Amino acid sequence: MRYLHTMLRVRNLDVAMKFYQDALGLKEVRRIDNEKGRFTLVFLCAEEDLHLLKSLPQTRGAPLVELTYNWDEEKYGEDRHFGHLAYEVDDIYATCEKLMKMGVTINRPPRDGNMAFVRSPDLHSIEILQKGEPKAPAEPWASMPNTGHW
Repeated sequence: MRYLHTMLRVRNLDVAMKFYQDALGLKEVRRIDNEKGRFTLVFLCAEEDLHLLKSLPQTRGAPLVELTYNWDEEKYGEDRHFGHLAYEVDDIYATCEKLMKMGVTINRPPRDGNMAFVRSPDLHSIEILQKGEPKAPAEPWASMPNTGHW
């Protein structure tokens, strides 16, 4: 398992970028504006880790901070500013099976063979991503409903 990113919600993207880029010195490496979902994702990397992005995909080459800005005003309690940790695994189905057997809640099963969300005992969301190409959809995962919110 390899650490990928931490997602944080921000209320004002310009103010957040001044902090993360100007004050902390992180570099923006990718930005996604999603009109349909009405949000912007900004991925930032420490300058010392930029070289890691050359050998792997931009979103998985180096430890990143993912800032999530929802265009419509949303009231976050303090517990909703933190979004999730993300890890990449060799086999998403085997990982989720192992976690399920250990009693871990699978909030969003890996129906697409690429992404799942699980819940820590303290109710933190953990995103699990398949290394490389997504695996083919497989049962019971392909038809398993969500069991919670992340």
